[in-house]
Amino acid sequence: MKNASVKLKISTRALLMNAAFAGALLSGIASASAETLTVWSGYPEMEPFYQHVAEGMKASHPDLQVKVEAIALREHEKRVALGLTGGGQEGVTVIELSGSTATRYLENDLLPKAPDDISAFVKDSKNFDKFFIDSASYDGTVYGVPLFRGQGALYYNTDMFKAAGLSAPPKTMEEFSTYAEKLTKRDASGKATVSGWSLRLSGGGQGIAEKFWLNLHQFGGAILVPAGDGKWKTDFANEAGRKALKQYLANIFTTKTVTPEMPADADAFERGQTAMFMRESWVIGDIAKKAPDLKYATAPLPRGSIALPTNLYVTGDNAAIGWEFAKAANSPENLVWLLQNVGWLPNRAGLDYSSVTSKQPAFAAFVDYPKNYEFFTLPSIGPIEEILTRVAAQLVVAFADPSLAGDDAKIDAFLKGSSDEVNTILDREGLLSK
Repeated sequence: MKNASVKLKISTRALLMNAAFAGALLSGIASASAETLTVWSGYPEMEPFYQHVAEGMKASHPDLQVKVEAIALREHEKRVALGLTGGGQEGVTVIELSGSTATRYLENDLLPKAPDDISAFVKDSKNFDKFFIDSASYDGTVYGVPLFRGQGALYYNTDMFKAAGLSAPPKTMEEFSTYAEKLTKRDASGKATVSGWSLRLSGGGQGIAEKFWLNLHQFGGAILVPAGDGKWKTDFANEAGRKALKQYLANIFTTKTVTPEMPADADAFERGQTAMFMRESWVIGDIAKKAPDLKYATAPLPRGSIALPTNLYVTGDNAAIGWEFAKAANSPENLVWLLQNVGWLPNRAGLDYSSVTSKQPAFAAFVDYPKNYEFFTLPSIGPIEEILTRVAAQLVVAFADPSLAGDDAKIDAFLKGSSDEVNTILDREGLLSK
């Protein structure tokens, strides 16, 4: 959403320029030829996909030269900041950016809007759901072409489920807790040795808050929600927040199905140290490499998931070839190839992925989700990382405090204190809805 504060726009631009010139040197600038373009990606695994798209365009553009520069995400972000604020680009460049990252450049008029034909393609509801259209737009204008996303789902060990007498994945958050009790394995003293449900309880800074938000979303809450006019408000010091935090605390201190010290996340799942957990689609490929004999399945979450959309933006003179490339990347053939060979989830609607899901059923939970599935994403605001880091730090304290478990008044007080801290940050940045 467009930020109405001119002061914020100016300071954001200054910060971008300072960060950029302190970062890595710009490399691999595209040639000025109209039939030459460069693709900047923050995911090295995407390089074969972009080359595949380029090969498919050779029939109509036999002289087209596409140079793919795919580097680590943080270095990519520095490169983009330098290229867009330093004005040193030449030729046509297709830039891969998340919607939240692109907003800082759109606020400062550093990326051009999409031409009319591309805008019409993106705004067609047959091609993209509103969530992805909004992610590629700014103040109602389309600037990017949706491509792929990160998205969560449940992974569960089918052998452990069978041993526990469970034949299907949990469908409600209440079932998550009852399943966790049945799935937890314990030693002779009763101490959990295999967690029934791996929860993010430590490490990783803001990742703790993101995973809490994913659980919170299932209860109808959110760390932040838009309040109009570029303002935001918290939505977790309430019943939804109480239910989400109470569930964490009950699993840690009451049923004791998990502890902050236990192995967690994908590594624990692949080693048989947890029975279920929520994570993105990249885990499918990771399991294939590290634990190919693991018996597992996936399932959609009860209400919906976080989705972190990545779009393609185009800069440079005579940019038509760049926009054509971005649209070609969204052809059904290319998107099926992307899912099958790279594993990222395409954002385009209405495509048939059965050729992929028949070979790897685990992808079905990510692409064949219910019609009423609700996505959320991280707000495109400057202090979002600070906010998530502060919420994560508060949650780590809560996860170590047994006095909170079962005490609704204390839980409510904790949530209000954390919400007030977020509001202080929002107010400081002129983003708080009064």
